[in-house]
Amino acid sequence: MFVCVHNAGRSQMAAAYARHLSGGAVEVRSAGSAPADTINPAVHEAMLEEGIDLTDERPKILTPEAVQASDAVITMGCGDACPFYPGKRYEDWTLADPAGQGVDAVRPIRDEIRARVAALLTDMGVDVVA
Repeated sequence: MFVCVHNAGRSQMAAAYARHLSGGAVEVRSAGSAPADTINPAVHEAMLEEGIDLTDERPKILTPEAVQASDAVITMGCGDACPFYPGKRYEDWTLADPAGQGVDAVRPIRDEIRARVAALLTDMGVDVVA
C-alpha cells in the first residue's frame, strides 16, 4: 500500500509502477489521508511518458481496513495520519511533493519512485518484469 496526503501524485505513481514492474503479480493499493478530487495533471502526463495511463485512477481515502489488508505500507509525507498496525512492514519515503509542479519538476520525482519501487519489489522477492 502506498500512501500520501492527497493520493494524487506520489502514491499514485508508486502504485502504478508496482503494478507495471511486477507484471501484475502483486495486489497494489494506494490512498490518501486527505484525497484530492483528481490525479495531478503533471503526474498523469509524466506517467504517460512511461507508457502508464492513470486516466482510470481516482484518489481514494485511507482506511484502516486497507492498511490491515496490506503486507507493506509505504508512506510519503502523510505523517501521523497513517494508522500503524503491528506486524506490517512500514517505510517512509522522503520525496519531493509534485503538487503545483509542472511535468519537468515531476520527472525526477517519478524516476526516483520507479527506482524505489523496483528495489522494494526485489527486496520482497517479486521479480521485476518491466
